[in-house]
Amino acid sequence: MSIERRPLKTRSTQWAQATARWLAQSGITPNQISLLSILMSLLSMVSFFYSHQNPLLLLVAALFIQLRLACNLFDGMVAVEHHKKSRLGDIFNDAPDRLADVFIIMGAALASTPQPYAIHLGWAASILAVLTAYIRVLGSSLGTPSFFVGPMAKPHRMALLTVAAICEFVFKIGSFSLPFLYWALIVMVVGTVVTNFRRLFKIKNFLEQSQ
Repeated sequence: MSIERRPLKTRSTQWAQATARWLAQSGITPNQISLLSILMSLLSMVSFFYSHQNPLLLLVAALFIQLRLACNLFDGMVAVEHHKKSRLGDIFNDAPDRLADVFIIMGAALASTPQPYAIHLGWAASILAVLTAYIRVLGSSLGTPSFFVGPMAKPHRMALLTVAAICEFVFKIGSFSLPFLYWALIVMVVGTVVTNFRRLFKIKNFLEQSQ
């Protein structure tokens, strides 16, 4: 089974194509880029963890979230557009993403620890995030298209945490602080539950219609 790629408009931009071309010429492999996304997510989690001591690390955490997404973009572009895909490419394309999701989401939970049940919310959001990918791949294994629908697919989750981290930083350096990351985790849990049900229903409907 070959894992389908998420449709992204970013792939067609000049800067993305130029960067992918440079990466392909540099000799770095798509699998190495995929593994680099784990490092970016770990650095985001560490930045979130120490943000209690230095609020500026909230911006650093947000930056590493975006670098993680950049890795997700370029591993596929180098593999497909520049014909560097390996036999293990599908494994490296999907498995590191699950670790990256957990590290970043739990980082946000650690940054929210003054709030009640922040860690519990982090684990719930992490499990639900991994479940979105499981349901998508389950559908593919049954012969359906890969359903990347939201409202809380991976790009939506990462955008939510990026914006929440920036907002929390802005308010922390102001006159008062608001727990934007904590609220983002609540939104993520609810939105990911909806996402999982939407994907399950799409798989169900596709299989019923193809009988």
